[in-house]
Amino acid sequence: MANDGPMRQFPRDPLLVEIVVSPGHSYWVKNGEPSMTHEANLVSEAELVTGRGIRGDRYFDKRKNHKGQVTLMTSEAIDEVRRQFDLPDLGAGVFRRNLIVSRISLAELVGHEFQLQGVTLEGTQECTPCRWMDRVVAEGARAFMQHNFRGGLRAKVIHGGVVKVHRFIDE
Repeated sequence: MANDGPMRQFPRDPLLVEIVVSPGHSYWVKNGEPSMTHEANLVSEAELVTGRGIRGDRYFDKRKNHKGQVTLMTSEAIDEVRRQFDLPDLGAGVFRRNLIVSRISLAELVGHEFQLQGVTLEGTQECTPCRWMDRVVAEGARAFMQHNFRGGLRAKVIHGGVVKVHRFIDE
């Protein structure tokens, strides 16, 4: 395992609110290629593969030990952005983070393993927002998101499995 610390436990299970998968990059493209050509697809479940990422996503198999095999963002951060820029209908897909979660502090997960629906992830680093946030959300969004882990968290898949959006889990 990558870290020697204990598995991060939560007072209550985090909720997986949305899953976003994109087969290709839309913002970071080669010079001369058009941007915004790959949709960010909302799916009800996804397979997270050990050491590789989310099957079907642009970062799947990027390179060995890639720190951003999967990205997480909180629904609370998305709500803060919506309020700050008066965009109540802004969809989670615009942020292009894979797992939108709730009831979890992403800042506390850097350097720790944690579980989400039986899948073990390791938080590797803050996922800082890029300049595209000013373009696809609103001017000033990037600066606003650079505080309090609003941009999200990069993680490795330590032990894979299938995760489902909370409303699709058989209770």
